[in-house]
Formats: sequence, structure tokens, C-alpha cells
Amino acid sequence: MTVNRASARYEGFGKEGKGSITTKSGVLDAQPYGFGTRFEGKPGTNPEELIAAAHAACFTMALSFGLARAGYADGSLDTSAAVTLEQQDGGFTVTRSALTLTGKVPGIGADEFAQIAEEAEKNCPISKLLNCEITLEHSLEN
Repeated sequence: MTVNRASARYEGFGKEGKGSITTKSGVLDAQPYGFGTRFEGKPGTNPEELIAAAHAACFTMALSFGLARAGYADGSLDTSAAVTLEQQDGGFTVTRSALTLTGKVPGIGADEFAQIAEEAEKNCPISKLLNCEITLEHSLEN
């Protein structure tokens, strides 16, 4: 089992608030996010972009391992993910993560590649996470 950590801090509230995201690895170190980065194209990141990156990376790695199990040892995989955030029922909902894959795998047929890719999509941990239990621990500082 592995446990990875990240943290978010938000100062101020609503559109005027400003946040930052930090990951244990340091890949993100107080990376700015907020209303402007999420909805207005301002510099920084947002939760949906991070989900898209995680989904593309996880799926691609799962597919790589599936291809290796099937006996393929060479090639390349390029995946992009487009995560859609829509306003629904007075709030916002992530409604879709659209994966787009381009693969180069010498010797594989289109049907076998599609089958292995579909299995990877169903079984990658981030695909499973997008419909998972969520827990919350909270505290309030004055």
C-alpha cells in the first residue's frame, strides 16, 4: 500500500479568495489556484486539470503494463484527458473525463490493442476513483 499526500490552502472566500496547492513530492509547491485559474484562464492550476493529468497518467501506465503482460516490449503511448466541469442543479459537477489515446506498438492488431486499452481504462485506479467513497476529517482554527 502507498499513501501520497497533497494539501490546499485558501485565504479569503468566494471569487476574491486565493488558494495554493502543495504536494509531498514538491512537484507542486504553493501552486496558485482559485476562481480565476478555474474559470477565467488565469495562470495557475485547478482541480479538474489535476484530475485530467492523474487520469491520463494512470490509464497510460495501466495500458503499458497490460501490453507488457500480453508480450509487447516496445512502443509508445500518448494519452490526453479532457475533464468537463458543468453547472448543474445550482452547483458544479464533473460530468466526463474523455481519454484520447495514440499508441505505437509494433506487431499488435487494432482489435487486440482496443481490447487491452478498454481493460486498462476500466481497471486503472484513477478510473475507479472517479466513483469512490469520500471521507472527511475536519477541524476549525480561530
